[in-house]
Amino acid sequence: MKINDDRIDEIGENHVGTSAKTPLRADAFDISDTEKIARIQESVKDILTTLGMDLEDDSLRGTPKRVAKAFVNELFMGLNPANKPNASTFENNYNYREMLVEKNIVVYSTCEHHLLPIVGRAHVAYISNGKVIGLSKMNRIVEYFAKRPQVQERLTMQVVQAMQEALGTDDVACVIDAKHLCVNSRGIKDIDSSTVTAEFGGKFKEKETKQEFLEYLKMDSDFQGL
Repeated sequence: MKINDDRIDEIGENHVGTSAKTPLRADAFDISDTEKIARIQESVKDILTTLGMDLEDDSLRGTPKRVAKAFVNELFMGLNPANKPNASTFENNYNYREMLVEKNIVVYSTCEHHLLPIVGRAHVAYISNGKVIGLSKMNRIVEYFAKRPQVQERLTMQVVQAMQEALGTDDVACVIDAKHLCVNSRGIKDIDSSTVTAEFGGKFKEKETKQEFLEYLKMDSDFQGL
């Protein structure tokens, strides 16, 4: 549904999300990454020219292509399902039945409202239901869903849903604490504020399990010298 300019003005600075699914058009992947880079390059060139920048200057000459490549290959690579990490799991042969928590996963994402950075940390936990997942895969799942225009609420939910699907259990939780440069560097320009979101599934909805998880997050993980 097309939103007219009056509706956009009405939304204003409000933080609007639509669903847990990233809004993609049906034809999102009808053209190749190479073609996307070429089109975005021309669009960036037009933006900079409109702003009055001299693209003949040596410093700016390659900027449109650099931005286009960064958008497709890095910043927004998580839009392409072909880049989804293979979340391989293994049998829990050692019968570890307690909570496993992966803390301080670095989050670099992009706010879909202003295309400005979101920078923070994700903390992900699960309780095995017979399967375990490689630790680095948890980081890669966070990275994959972060590398797209995002809202933090959706990112948190997508991480949990992906982990639940891979592990075959609802017992997954995620907390993200991040700074949004759309708040920190523009608008209200509050450089100290951060945003915390959480998604709790299965046993993590229970008060005791949720509290145990949150207590782990308070533990000092600064292992100096390592």
